Amino acid sequence: QLQLVESGGGSVQPGGSLRLSCAASGFNFDNYGIGWFRQAPGKEREGVSCVSSVKGTTYYADSVKGRFTISRDNAKNTVYLQMNNLKPEDTANYYCAAGPLAILLADAMYYWGKGTLVTVSS
Repeated sequence: QLQLVESGGGSVQPGGSLRLSCAASGFNFDNYGIGWFRQAPGKEREGVSCVSSVKGTTYYADSVKGRFTISRDNAKNTVYLQMNNLKPEDTANYYCAAGPLAILLADAMYYWGKGTLVTVSS
């Protein structure tokens, strides 16, 4: 059964850190680009970061560059998103998704997880 399962969300104060994980199963993980997307209440889903399948090339939205780091462990079928210096505007549900390309475009992704909530508040 194909699954993407996110974990690691929670509540943190501004300036804090969290590491999200996305565990994949049921498909050939190595062949897919994996992206992290987020959606805040009342806002559209936006791409945060993605990593390509073969070379592991990474891409970031301008809003998270220098603060977030994406990585993948193909041996564990898992992608991570290390989030540092978190800001209140980072509050959202975070989703991982798999697609044929590493691109911050939700419509290009084939498979989605159910999300994990990140809340940044003092």
